[in-house]
Amino acid sequence: MTFYVILFLIALGFLLILLEIFVMPGTAIMGIIGLVLMAAGVWSTYNTYGATWGNYTLLATGFSSFILVAYALKSNTWKRFMLRAEVKGKALSVQEHDVKVGQFGVTSSRLAPMGKALINNRYYEVHSSGPFIDENEEIVVVKTKGLSTFVELKNK
Repeated sequence: MTFYVILFLIALGFLLILLEIFVMPGTAIMGIIGLVLMAAGVWSTYNTYGATWGNYTLLATGFSSFILVAYALKSNTWKRFMLRAEVKGKALSVQEHDVKVGQFGVTSSRLAPMGKALINNRYYEVHSSGPFIDENEEIVVVKTKGLSTFVELKNK
């Protein structure tokens, strides 16, 4: 084998191992194929150029593998693949939950047995304390417990 084919096998092995580590972790197929290609490149060097050059290739491949993986883990190259989205919403706190027993509202989704309702011009997740309640039905708050609001049909 020529020098360029051996170099290509080893470089492709490096690439597949890096893909295994950073792009598709857990599959192990790319890593195994990469190791086999690198081993084939080193073996081809022993076979074509003899023990001296084979040893040099083995040492260079091992050392450069260590350096390449250490650099890839340490450098900022992978920051562009990171998720940088921020959650700007907030959860409803107990102080903001101002629903009182006896207040009226309208369901904005079907309560089966949970759904959304508009009470005091704000949407809340509510529980039906009886049968399912369809959308756009008038409801009354019958019980509150923490952030849970239990409602029934107004006409009931």
